Amino acid sequence: MKKLALGATALVAVAALLLSGCSAGDTGGGGNDTAAADQKIVFAVNEEADSLDPGVTSNSFASPVIMNTFEPLVTYDAKNELVGGLAETWDVSADGLEYTFHLRPDLKWSDGSALTSEDFLYSWFRVLDQDLAGQYANLLTDYIVGAAEFYAGTGDKEAVGITAPDANTFVVKLKTPTPFFLPMLNMYPFNAVKKDVVEGNADTWAKKADTYVSNGAFMVSDMTFGKSITLVKNPNYWNADKVSLEEITLRVIPDQATALTAFESGQVDGISAVPTDDLPRLKTDSEDLYTVPQFGTSYFIMNLTKAPFDNPKVRQALSLAIDRQALIDKVLQSTDKPATGIVAPGYVLDGTDFTEDRPDWGITPTGDVEAAQKLLAEAGYPNGEGLPPIELSYYTDDTVKKVTEALQQMWKKNLGIDMTITTQEWKVYYDGIKAGNFDIAAMGWGGDYLHPMTFLAGWASGSELNNAKYSNPEFDALLTQINSETDAAKGAELMHQAEDILIGQDSALINTYYRARNVMFAPTVEGWTLTPLSTLYFKGAQEVAAQ
Repeated sequence: MKKLALGATALVAVAALLLSGCSAGDTGGGGNDTAAADQKIVFAVNEEADSLDPGVTSNSFASPVIMNTFEPLVTYDAKNELVGGLAETWDVSADGLEYTFHLRPDLKWSDGSALTSEDFLYSWFRVLDQDLAGQYANLLTDYIVGAAEFYAGTGDKEAVGITAPDANTFVVKLKTPTPFFLPMLNMYPFNAVKKDVVEGNADTWAKKADTYVSNGAFMVSDMTFGKSITLVKNPNYWNADKVSLEEITLRVIPDQATALTAFESGQVDGISAVPTDDLPRLKTDSEDLYTVPQFGTSYFIMNLTKAPFDNPKVRQALSLAIDRQALIDKVLQSTDKPATGIVAPGYVLDGTDFTEDRPDWGITPTGDVEAAQKLLAEAGYPNGEGLPPIELSYYTDDTVKKVTEALQQMWKKNLGIDMTITTQEWKVYYDGIKAGNFDIAAMGWGGDYLHPMTFLAGWASGSELNNAKYSNPEFDALLTQINSETDAAKGAELMHQAEDILIGQDSALINTYYRARNVMFAPTVEGWTLTPLSTLYFKGAQEVAAQ
C-alpha cells in the first residue's frame, strides 16, 4: 500500500508562515533499533547543479547540498514552521521597514573559526557585486534600501541598508514593508559564506571539498563531480547534538530508471525522482513512495527577442494547442495538475487560494485547437506555413524528455509545426539559456517562498532570472506597487493583475502543469522532511535498523 502525503494547504500571513509538507518517520526511533544502524545513507540525485555557491546559483539541483550544509538567519523546523536558524531571535520595527537579527552565541564555521554578523555583511555585499553574476541578486536589490543603486554602480556602500553593529547583531532596512521578507531569507543568496576561504580560492572554493566551508548541519567531505558528493555531520554546527546522521552520499544517477533499480536492489536508500513509466505500479504496490504537492509550475519559455516568438498571437497559439490533461494522464501518469497561470496553488488568504479567483485565459485542460489554429493564421502562419525552423530544447531528464516529445507531436498535429528537438546536460543547457541560445526551452519554477511573488518577480525587465527577456512596463509597475502594498488583500489583487498581463495579455510563457514531487525512501530512513518548496532536509533524519 502506497504512502501518499498530500499536505494541507498552507496559510501565509504577515506574521507567520506555515508550510505543510511531508515528514517521514519518528526521530525517536518508532520502535526500531537506531543503535544498530551506522547512520550512513546513500541518496540518488539525477542532476548536478550549475554551481554550489549559494551567492551565485538559483538552481534547484543545488538544494540537497546547499540547504543541508548552510543555514541562513531563519529556516524551517521538522514541522515546517519558520524558526530561527543562525539568528536566535529578531525584532521588527513598527513600520515593518527594519529587521534586527540577534545571532546565536558562539557560532562557528565548519572549520572551527568564529562566525559573526560581519560574515553576513560580507556575503550580502558579495551578492551585490555585478561581477559575481549572482542569479538571485534581485532579491536584495528589489527590497533592501540602497541595494539597487549600489549594484548598478551609482550608489554608495554606506547607503545600503545592511549593517553589523556588533558581532552578534545584523540589521536590515527595507524600502517597503515586505510580508514575505522573513520566508525569503531561507533562500540561497542570504546565506553567509566565509570571506577568507572565498577570496583565497576565487572561482574554485565551491568546487572542492576542502574549501567548501559551511555552517549548517552537514559539511562536504568529498566532491567527485559526475559521481557523488558526500556530506558528513558538522561537529561545529550550533545544534549538532540533535543531528543523527553521520554521512550522506549524494550519488549522481542521471537515468531515473537506473536510480529506481538501484533503490529496489538496496544499493541506495532513497531517490529524488521516480520514472513516469513506473508510477502506476509504485502507487499501487510500494510502501516507500511519497508524493508531495509542490508550490511549483513547469513550463516552456520562448526567446521573445526573435521571430516568431515576438508575436503574442504565435505564443498564445502554442499554449492553446496543448492538451495538458492528456500530458498528465497519458505521458506523465502523475498526480500533477493542468496549469493555467504561472502561480501554483498553495497561497491562501482569508481561506481562499490565490488561484481560485483568477480567469483561465482560455487555457482549458484539454486545449482549444480551433482557437490556436485561428491565432496562428492571424499571425501570418496558417498551418505553420512560413515559420522559420524552430528548435525545441530540454535538459537531460526522463520526465522532461517525455513532455518535450509530447509537445512536439501536439504542435505538429494541431498546428502543422515541425520542430527539431535538442538536449544537453543541465549545466551546459542552462548556460545556453542564459546566453539566449534557444527558441523554445523547457524550464519551470519551484517556489522559493510561499507567496505568488516568487513566480512573478523573476519576470521583471532586466531580472537575472528573466531568460525569456520578457519586458512590459505595466507589469514592472505592478511589481513595484506590490512590493510596497501592506494590505494583503490589495496585494493579492495587484498580483492577479500582474499575472493577467503576463499570461492573459502577453502569453509570455507556455505553462504546462503544477507539480507534485515523488520521492522514495527505504523504511530504514526516518525523520527526513520534504517541504512544498521542494526542499529536502536531512538534519532531522536518522537511519534505523530494519525490523
